[in-house]
Amino acid sequence: MKYYIIAGEASGDLHGSNLIKALVSEDPEAQVRFWGGGKMLAAGGVMVRDYKDTAIMGVAEILGSLGKIRKNLSFCKSDILEWAPDVVILIDYPGFNMKIAKFCHSAGIKVFYYIAPKTWASREGRNRKLREWVDKLFIVFPFEVPYFESRGIPFIYKGNPLVDAIDGFSYSRESLPSGQYIAILPGSRKGEIARTLPGAMAMADSLHALPQYRDCRFVVAGAPARSEEDYREIIGGRDYVSLLFDRTYDVLKYASAAMVNSGTASLEAALIGTPQVVCWSTSKFNAFIGQHILHVLDHIKYISLGNLILDKLAFRELIQYYFTPEAVSAEIRRLIEDIPYREEMLSDYAEIRRRLGGSGASRAVARAMIDLL
Repeated sequence: MKYYIIAGEASGDLHGSNLIKALVSEDPEAQVRFWGGGKMLAAGGVMVRDYKDTAIMGVAEILGSLGKIRKNLSFCKSDILEWAPDVVILIDYPGFNMKIAKFCHSAGIKVFYYIAPKTWASREGRNRKLREWVDKLFIVFPFEVPYFESRGIPFIYKGNPLVDAIDGFSYSRESLPSGQYIAILPGSRKGEIARTLPGAMAMADSLHALPQYRDCRFVVAGAPARSEEDYREIIGGRDYVSLLFDRTYDVLKYASAAMVNSGTASLEAALIGTPQVVCWSTSKFNAFIGQHILHVLDHIKYISLGNLILDKLAFRELIQYYFTPEAVSAEIRRLIEDIPYREEMLSDYAEIRRRLGGSGASRAVARAMIDLL
């Protein structure tokens, strides 16, 4: 069968790569064409667009890229029609993918949505569109089960593919500091890095000035879609800060603690077992739109997936005005120095893993998709 897959971010590239491997394993005749990244390319298939060229975040950035978005949408629709797949599989990335879902539905092309739009957080109006345009929704979080059941949206839940990705990874400490270090994951988009990394550097300066942290280093995990230029000017000449690309799991694995921009990375830190603090902020304009127009926080208590899974604050979230160098420094010190606090967090991590289910999610999803087709 012919599978057309669209992923628009680093996390989608990861999930898409594991799905491609599973589809090819379960369907020897599989042909795959996709929008994604290097991980999906390595898994097999033909790349149409690299997500590095299409990822856009924030209202201002979207408004400034409307022409580019329209061109990508037009090209994508034409490419789908020309290739005539058996199914189009959409992975998260709802701003773009919901438009493709509508188009495919009107064209009589089957649509599967993998990694559901987070309508439980905002934009509940998309639920009607999911019911109308999507043939089957594939969800990956246990708290989504009662939510989508109550909205009458047909779905399949087979666990979370991150468990397989993390457990199957070959970890290495090569090129990492030999002593204690703190991991910094400032996000994958330029806007996130520009807003998160300065605070992280202020935290690093503050801790490095303390005698007990004089030998501690800080490792920034560079996102695959970014270049050194996105980080170096902010990091400056700090010899106690390293920048490593394509080593995020390794950086998390051996760190004493981590400062993480909210997103998939916070759940990855929990599954790997790295004590963390989540730090997130956006511009005042985007914050106003999110709060008053999109009502992002009206339906949820937390912004981090791990906390949402447990429905409790397993690790702190320093959001917007609470994200200050002083608050981050204090929390990092507590993660390292307060052993009972650290152990309670690790115990919560074990429960997060348990609730996500066992291994084999990607293969189970691929099998379910093939059975439906």
